[in-house]
Amino acid sequence: MKKFILAALLCISINGFAQLIQFGPQFSSNITSVITDDFSSKSSGSDVGFAGFVRVNLLLFYGQGEFGYTSSKFSVSQTGIGETEYTLGGTDATLIAGFKVVPLGKLGNIRVFVGYNWKNYSDIKASNSLNYIAFEKNNSSFLGGAGVDLWRFTVDYRYLAGVTDLDPSGRSIKTGISNFSVGFKFL
Repeated sequence: MKKFILAALLCISINGFAQLIQFGPQFSSNITSVITDDFSSKSSGSDVGFAGFVRVNLLLFYGQGEFGYTSSKFSVSQTGIGETEYTLGGTDATLIAGFKVVPLGKLGNIRVFVGYNWKNYSDIKASNSLNYIAFEKNNSSFLGGAGVDLWRFTVDYRYLAGVTDLDPSGRSIKTGISNFSVGFKFL
């Protein structure tokens, strides 16, 4: 009888822990826009990323951490001088605080969130026929978005507003990234 009670308590606590902490992989697609007035034209580009996440649930609130790899593409040009196409790739870390707007019980929920994102671009490629262009390797962004959890799947849209000036030469280049992600919760 004691073993049965111990086994029942263990199952209840594992189920409670599974609802408290969730983790899994996520895959994303992003569209990177350039925020600058120092170039005559600019164009957006799209690319992909992947990450792992850990979420801690506290009633209607949650906190989430993510770590992964992401890549971005965009281009800027100056009339009469030329065009530079950027391809950036590197590690990506995100901290999120969120609120479950419409909790749907075990089925899932609808959420809104804000947070901070840090990118370290370890792979920077700039194609320019004129000269080498220096680029800041660390990029900080603030983000906001909304998401839906359905059973073990999570779908998010977030906008990352870059606060780091990526061009150290005196011109201003910041990023605005629209990100769509799909994840799977193991617990």
